[in-house]
Amino acid sequence: MEALAALCRLPVSGGGRNELADKHGPEQDSPLAGALRPVFRKRPADGYFLRAEFLAHFASLLDIRAADRDFRGDPYQRYGGRSLYTRSHGEAFLAVLQNRVGAGLFLFDEPESALSPQSQLALLMLMNGMAAGGKSQFVIATHSPILLTYPGADIVSFDSPRLPHVNIEETTHYQITRGILSDPELYWKHLREEN
Repeated sequence: MEALAALCRLPVSGGGRNELADKHGPEQDSPLAGALRPVFRKRPADGYFLRAEFLAHFASLLDIRAADRDFRGDPYQRYGGRSLYTRSHGEAFLAVLQNRVGAGLFLFDEPESALSPQSQLALLMLMNGMAAGGKSQFVIATHSPILLTYPGADIVSFDSPRLPHVNIEETTHYQITRGILSDPELYWKHLREEN
């Protein structure tokens, strides 16, 4: 995901093009990006990289901008109108997603990490509304069986070196979730036996 972000001229620590110069996260480049040669039919006018583990760095950047007398405009305007730190972790994620996602290319790295199952459904509906207009594309790295249910999703499995395209039922995340929810005692028996 970092390499894709770099190739799309998005900060590898997360954010949009407005954050490229700010160097707000611990990582500034992607070694893999130099080895890839992307082809764009049309470069997206806008984009955003949501990187779950660095959202706190991004929230701090917005607060620094708010305190900077020389910063022009409202840094919170595109992110729900107030500091992301005034929200729970999941609410901050949704504030970014609901207010920042529009037309363009959006890269999400494990967006489910702060989202409840209900909030994951809200994210799916947001994505569906944006994609239906034909002006948004999403590339998502996820472990969430809920997000994998997106209709027509092209699922690529990184469990094999071949990177095959699979259907949801072939993913280990789906199989484990379905198995433990349909027969929790069987799973717990197996887990206890392993210990």
